[in-house]
Amino acid sequence: MALTRLFPSRILSDRAAAHRAMARAALFADSSAATRLKRYNLHMSKARTLEAAAGKGGAA
Repeated sequence: MALTRLFPSRILSDRAAAHRAMARAALFADSSAATRLKRYNLHMSKARTLEAAAGKGGAA
């Protein structure tokens, strides 16, 4: 728990990286193209939000 207080931007950056990985995985999932694009856009949106929060000092 203490690490989240010491390095909040690092935690957010790690979460953003995880969402970017999930976005890439969504592109290759065994689903329809519409579903894959929807999931990709959802995860990339979350990643962008987390990166912006990490850049502002970690306030999400």
